[in-house]
Amino acid sequence: MLFSYQQITLDTFHTSWLPEGLEAALLRLDQLHPAISGNKWFKLKYNLAAAKAAGATRIVTFGGAYSNHIAATAVACKMAGFAATGIIRGEQPAIPGHTLQQAAAHGMELVFVSREDYKNKYDPSQWYYHQADTLVIPEGGHNAAGAQGCEEILTIHPTAGYTHILCAAGTGTTLAGLINQAAPSQQVIGIPVLKGAQFLEKDISDLLRPDHTAQWRLLYDHHGGGYAKISPGLIDFINTFYQETGIPTDIIYTGKLLLAFRELVQQGYFPDNSRVLLIHTGGLQGNLSLAPGTLAF
Repeated sequence: MLFSYQQITLDTFHTSWLPEGLEAALLRLDQLHPAISGNKWFKLKYNLAAAKAAGATRIVTFGGAYSNHIAATAVACKMAGFAATGIIRGEQPAIPGHTLQQAAAHGMELVFVSREDYKNKYDPSQWYYHQADTLVIPEGGHNAAGAQGCEEILTIHPTAGYTHILCAAGTGTTLAGLINQAAPSQQVIGIPVLKGAQFLEKDISDLLRPDHTAQWRLLYDHHGGGYAKISPGLIDFINTFYQETGIPTDIIYTGKLLLAFRELVQQGYFPDNSRVLLIHTGGLQGNLSLAPGTLAF
């Protein structure tokens, strides 16, 4: 299963808060596919190829009840001809949300485990590590194959002229791929969307190629209260950004990324004549958890 990247655009945008002398553009990975959106496909691509090469017929992966990774994996597995099992963190809800409904509708078997048991998901004694027909993909696609796929993100359009590359970080897989591919003159900046995410330093470093040359850093103060924490200010920012640019973003990743970018701009973080590339990692399905009419798109 392969996707053409032709529909992914590189959109230079202008807003009321961007100063002259600073250029900013969004790489629109959200345009790739309605369900296997954004960076999710890049993290799945080589994992699914490995499963096929190994003769596996089932994919097992992990995530929460609103996980973009779970939703995307369910659809990708159906399209590629794999059975799929999702190990879901937390008790089964009485009324499943849209993510779980979508995953089940595409044939994914959902196995709910307690939050305590979920911590042991990578224990080698777990049943799914002992099934000859099964390949296990870590939560969020966080492995070397996931990072390898994310290296392709910077090859879709010419990006060597950008001085800074900004991306939201959950597991850090996408950021690792970007760092591996970026030029020595580029600074790659990750915006963790989790509170207390200093562990990402090691998780990212473990996925970096020894020959990577780009500078990189994580800025930890832009999580907005923690993972999936939503404020009226964030909603207002997302709506205003859409009204000014016509670009929809999500409440978990790219919305917070752009809000962090605005804060950095206002702090004078970027030198004059900087060219900033921001990665739109998709995940718009996450907005479906909001009440209708909350967002302007």
